[in-house]
Amino acid sequence: MKTDAIKNTSPARMRFNSSHVGLMLLKMRTFIALFIILAFFTSTVDGFLETGSLIIMVKHVAINAFLALGMTFVIITAGIDLSVGAILGFCGMVAGYLIDHGIVLPLFGIAIFPSVWVIVPSVMIIGGLIGAANGLIIVRYNVAPFICTLGSMYVIRGAAMLLSNGETFPGLQGDPLLGNTGFEQIGSGHLLGLPYAIWMMFVMAGIIAYIAKKLPFGRHVYAIGDNERAAELSGVKVNHVKIWVYTISGLCAAISGIVVTSQLVASNPATGTSFEMNAIAAVVLGGTSLAGGRGTIMGTLVGAFVIGILADGLVMLGVSEFWQMVIKGIVIIIAVIIDQMQSRLQYKAAISAQQ
Repeated sequence: MKTDAIKNTSPARMRFNSSHVGLMLLKMRTFIALFIILAFFTSTVDGFLETGSLIIMVKHVAINAFLALGMTFVIITAGIDLSVGAILGFCGMVAGYLIDHGIVLPLFGIAIFPSVWVIVPSVMIIGGLIGAANGLIIVRYNVAPFICTLGSMYVIRGAAMLLSNGETFPGLQGDPLLGNTGFEQIGSGHLLGLPYAIWMMFVMAGIIAYIAKKLPFGRHVYAIGDNERAAELSGVKVNHVKIWVYTISGLCAAISGIVVTSQLVASNPATGTSFEMNAIAAVVLGGTSLAGGRGTIMGTLVGAFVIGILADGLVMLGVSEFWQMVIKGIVIIIAVIIDQMQSRLQYKAAISAQQ
């Protein structure tokens, strides 16, 4: 009997344990990657972990994190949003236009200059509406998310160019006489020693994580990504959830656009170009499956830190911008490969558990 027990527990159990360990390592890949990157740049760049450098890097991380947090819900539903970079740029241009030109009323021959407290929520609403339009087209006309958001990316980017004829709106401090000052404080202001952007990033991550874990909407998002047909049969309003998912993505892109424009104190129609790739990389690197149904907000946040710190570390090392593009592309490819490996190991683990 002892021999039989040994036979029963050696090969299969060893295979199970090895696959289980491999799966755990893959699930922790984002934290491992972040640790390796921090260790590498700490040993090669002087003062890399100094307080000032860290705050600047986390400010840069926040820009990508806003986009990635919204993108997470989209990818969990097995969708994609390629328009977030363009929405970022367009919303920044709208904010710049309102500060610089105000709302022109030709009939009365006047221009109304709204305060920052009006501009910020208005721009956020515009970003959300653009996202909602993406979602509506996808669900109403059954257009593939990749095609829909690719097309809208060009439309929105063109609209940003038309808003200023391709020019920049500089010096967005506003005018005290017009009552539209204070916009730059969003990007340069501090609370308890940390920039507002960092606080906003953590608050937004907390809100979206709460939605994902505690609210029915979050459970519906995961259900759609796991099996859309089954979710629909169980009573989930699939189309409504998808529209809201893209609305949230557009809203997050608008917030990112506001922060970037405020930090630069200027808006340029080309701002945000290729930012969608960084957001997707952060989401996938954070463990969200491109096939849908799997992902965490914490993983996305850590993924944004990996992408952001990698980019800043390469700049500090003096690496060419062209090589930076190559390295980012390799990171995205590796992240997708690892995601596929994790999916296969999870499938094998599920089969082994059933046996």
